[in-house]
Amino acid sequence: MTIDVIAQEYVKLSLLIGQHHESYIDAYYGPVEWRPTASALPLTSLIKQAKSLSRQLQLCNKDLEPSAKQRCNFLQIQLDAAEFFISHLLDKTQKSTAFDVEAKGLYDVRSPEVELTKLAQVLTQLDKLLPGEGSLNYRLEQFNQQFVIPEDKLECVFKAAIDESRARTKQHLSLPDNENFTIEYVTDKVWSGYNWYKGDNYSLIQINTDFPIYIDRAIDLASHEGYPGHHVFNSQMEQHLVKGKGWLEYCVYPLFSPMSLLAEGSANYGIEVCFPYEERIAFERDVLFGLAGLDTTQVERYYQVQALVQQLSYAGNYVAKHYLDGDIDKSQAVELLMQYSLTTREKSLQRIAFIEANRSYVINYNLGQDLVKNYIEAKAGKDNNKRWQVFSQLLAFPKTASMMQN
Repeated sequence: MTIDVIAQEYVKLSLLIGQHHESYIDAYYGPVEWRPTASALPLTSLIKQAKSLSRQLQLCNKDLEPSAKQRCNFLQIQLDAAEFFISHLLDKTQKSTAFDVEAKGLYDVRSPEVELTKLAQVLTQLDKLLPGEGSLNYRLEQFNQQFVIPEDKLECVFKAAIDESRARTKQHLSLPDNENFTIEYVTDKVWSGYNWYKGDNYSLIQINTDFPIYIDRAIDLASHEGYPGHHVFNSQMEQHLVKGKGWLEYCVYPLFSPMSLLAEGSANYGIEVCFPYEERIAFERDVLFGLAGLDTTQVERYYQVQALVQQLSYAGNYVAKHYLDGDIDKSQAVELLMQYSLTTREKSLQRIAFIEANRSYVINYNLGQDLVKNYIEAKAGKDNNKRWQVFSQLLAFPKTASMMQN
């Protein structure tokens, strides 16, 4: 088999796996006739297919020029993850695989150990920044209530954030003329936002309004789900790889695969690239706060608090690992999230629901962001124009976690 034939078979295999798990295929914009129409094949048959394709690909991966070598390596790691996921589905209890083993098998990386003592030091800093009565969790919630976007202003605030992130992205990336998206506001989801890429440079972006949306989330969601995040990431792959090079393996995006670490990591780091710290504060203070009808006098303090809260993000990894590994029960997991992530009980329960649904996927947000940041800044430093250059190259020619670390 040639690499092109293996790539086509990989796409078809991914779609067949998707018949066994409704969330496995995040996006597909390949040939319609490749979509399976018959009953799902047994998982034992699919794992044989994955192993066979992997062996064939290894035979191809010799004496290749760098571009083809990178293509082959990426596809190999995606195939390995597909085989791992099938094995995971074959384990009916889905509890025998340790969190760290699963993370490595699906996302090509292990999450670092989380030291609660270091998180406690951040909590001490927050405690000083938010004096008053009640628990730190309660004080943070009360402080944040000042910065909730009123529901009747959500649409205009998000439109301004998206327009600005799009304009900034277009200064550095060439976007197709027809790229576009639709925003829907939804409820009863385990996530805060989601991009459903439909192909041909079009996305459906959904924003969950189950909980209050704070002003900083406008830029976060606009950049993460839109520009230069998921919408741009998928569009760049479609333009450069599927249509530009005919590499059809990129017309399918299996959610539980190494692709997700890059997708989530680049979407999170892309916020910083698109809105360097001082520029972000200025735009939010001068534009978004006014549109939301919020008081601008505490902008600096608000972002001091948010920067510290961001340092607690790995608490979620810690809880997910110990909950899924059976070291703690659900009530203990909720209490730990409330203590170390400083989320409300309701938000912590939503977070546990996300962990139950997506398991070790949680590492892709913070660890993915750190890996993408380290990779790009090792090549570009803090020069934002250079960061954009490396960032765009990574979107157009993806690498998995181990490829970025080598």
